[in-house]
Amino acid sequence: MLDDQDRRLLRQLQADPGLPIADLGARAGMSALKATRRLGRLQEQGILTGQHAVINWAALGYEVDVSLRVTLDKTQPRAFDEFLDAARAIAEVTEIQTFLGRVDVRLSVIARDMPHYQQIYREQILALPHIADIEALMTVATLHDNESLPL
Repeated sequence: MLDDQDRRLLRQLQADPGLPIADLGARAGMSALKATRRLGRLQEQGILTGQHAVINWAALGYEVDVSLRVTLDKTQPRAFDEFLDAARAIAEVTEIQTFLGRVDVRLSVIARDMPHYQQIYREQILALPHIADIEALMTVATLHDNESLPL
């Protein structure tokens, strides 16, 4: 699926996604044109789905990060769809994951401080449809955060 040149290129991209193509290719041992073609092929194959910015929310004044585990009332046929549609509309929800098992959905919620989080929780989270149970886990520290794959 991936050859050595693809792996070198992806390693360099993971290490410094902001590099210009010419530098990326040079670090991977290929020309800018070859790097561009390979990246295009990796995108066409769905291996490389794009690049994104990593935002330091704390630097923007969002000091509180809470993970909410939500169990839905699955007796309602559209519980998942209605819950997810409503959760997407909350600006402070930065991530939504669905699961198999007792917990159905996990929401990542950011807030400026605890009073702001309490306002979001009371006015928006608790107003979400079809919640049967909810558990909050507050992030104290992130000890390891690595999205890179060992290529």
